[in-house]
Amino acid sequence: MSEEVEVMDKELPPPEIQNLIQHAMDQEYSKANDIFKDVMTIKLNDLLDQEQVRMADQIFNGVEDEDLEDDDEQLELDLEAESESESEESDDEEDDESEDEEELEN
Repeated sequence: MSEEVEVMDKELPPPEIQNLIQHAMDQEYSKANDIFKDVMTIKLNDLLDQEQVRMADQIFNGVEDEDLEDDDEQLELDLEAESESESEESDDEEDDESEDEEELEN
């Protein structure tokens, strides 16, 4: 009995998601697909609106973007990793060339 109470205490998904699940279970895939498209459109529009507010805040209010600083640090790390792997590849190629030259000499 206590397990049932715990399940009921949890938040239920929004009605759109409940309808999506119900249509999928009823094998009404076209209806489920339409609901899925609507839900995703709403979520993407919300994200775009948030991004517009963030950009407007940067442009007109001069607010610095904290996420941008994190991205720059990540790019620097990626570039370091690439330069290391390129130098290792060039070392391998130089070793192969020197081995080829030695074989030709012998």
